[in-house]
Amino acid sequence: MPKLTLSIEGAVIERAKRYAKARRTSVSELVETYLDILSKPIKPVDAPVLRSLRGTLKRADLKDYRKYLARKYR
Repeated sequence: MPKLTLSIEGAVIERAKRYAKARRTSVSELVETYLDILSKPIKPVDAPVLRSLRGTLKRADLKDYRKYLARKYR
């Protein structure tokens, strides 16, 4: 298995070791899992409710939306 060298602050390493120990795993396994998840392509969500909403905002005006938000959060 290939190796990878990383430069990480000591405090971060110590927290990562405690985190890994509490979960009965290794820091290497945590990093590998994180990088695996991060590097996989994102699959678009195709829920029926989202399909039904597609195209409903084609004529929406971004300026109007910003004005609406400004009024809402005054």
